[in-house]
Amino acid sequence: MSGYFDKIDPIKFEGPDTDNPLAFRFYDADKVVMGKTMAEHLRAAACYWHTFCWDGFDVFGAGTFSRPWHELEGQEMAEAKLDAAFDFFSKLGFPYFCFHDVDMMAPAVTMKEHVANLGRILDPLEEKMGETGRKLLWGTANLFSHPRYMGGGATNPDPEVFACAAVQVRAMLDATKRLGGENYVFWGGREGYDTLLNTDLSKELDQYARMLSMAVDYKHKIGLVGPLLIEPKPHEPTKHQYDRDVGTIYGFLEKYDLLADVKVNIETNHATLAGLPMDHEIAAAYALGIFGSIDANRGDPQNGWDTDQFWNDPLDIAKSMVHILRNGGFTTGGFNFDAKVRRQSIGAEDLFYGHIGGIDALAKGLLSAAAIIEDGATDRFLDERYEGWKGDLGQFIMKDASLDTLADRALQESYDPKPRSGRQEYLENLLQRYV
Repeated sequence: MSGYFDKIDPIKFEGPDTDNPLAFRFYDADKVVMGKTMAEHLRAAACYWHTFCWDGFDVFGAGTFSRPWHELEGQEMAEAKLDAAFDFFSKLGFPYFCFHDVDMMAPAVTMKEHVANLGRILDPLEEKMGETGRKLLWGTANLFSHPRYMGGGATNPDPEVFACAAVQVRAMLDATKRLGGENYVFWGGREGYDTLLNTDLSKELDQYARMLSMAVDYKHKIGLVGPLLIEPKPHEPTKHQYDRDVGTIYGFLEKYDLLADVKVNIETNHATLAGLPMDHEIAAAYALGIFGSIDANRGDPQNGWDTDQFWNDPLDIAKSMVHILRNGGFTTGGFNFDAKVRRQSIGAEDLFYGHIGGIDALAKGLLSAAAIIEDGATDRFLDERYEGWKGDLGQFIMKDASLDTLADRALQESYDPKPRSGRQEYLENLLQRYV
């Protein structure tokens, strides 16, 4: 089945002047930027589900892609898809990939069959990883597609559903450990509600925390080193999801004492659905100490749902990259392309076009962000704006003052601060110089 991509050569860096659509213009994996190579900065991963499982189906019509493996069934389908996927990963040159259990394995009816089918694909998967040098950025269990999960996995009103979810989570934690995965993700696609008329919100939050606590304990039991990651999303498919945004997740993790082991996998399109810019979510995750990884995609401003398009907004990416570089970059995380080509992009080469454009946009944003930071103008502005907090009054407020002593000091000193410009337009113009 690897023959599906036989007409496409391995993708190489050819520079910004190339007119070859099957070449990188900005992503030079070995180029050093601020002390790291581009490959080390971006830690790029291709997702298994949109790229190899989705057949182009939407709610209005059947699939349009007609990939050869879509015509097969069972283990034959799983192994044919695996061959094609690793041919693609190798030619693309990304170091990582990500997958859900059901993406990789033959379909199953019972939970015992599910575990068995997942186990059957792990040997050939491990062989492919060894042959190609591709690594697993993170694994995850699909707790949202099967009808049993219509009311959630961990947050389901039926404890037997919770138990089935536990089977999948344990199996995928084991698989992630075996494959050297660097993180494990929970996407709570149905961990939420459509109406409070049939929902005990407090109980469901307790259940969600219980699942995470059990997963944390098991992670330590088997020696899985990387963090568990929760992926924020406010709604769709449910009306309200419990993992709405970075701030909401932080409060949840703090309440249930999970901050030591659980961080966030932030998705650009999900931030948009929450009414938040991506740079805010990244900055908030770093500020709260829960930054983990990123799903790189975008939505469509005319559509109010998760369209999972390749992220190619240069200003948005540059602003996001500034926060990543300022905070030292990824540790175990990376940029996973949780993005899909459009239903009318039916050719094998279209899968490459999407990922080439996606990684080039990130690489260009990385270069822009590095130039902004190396110039230092925005950092100097921030230092100047908050300079007072380094002085005597600022230190007194943060270390020693009570409300009484601070108020008395303000009256004694007759403080009369004058407003100072935030210079937003100046800073926006400065940013545009580098994008």
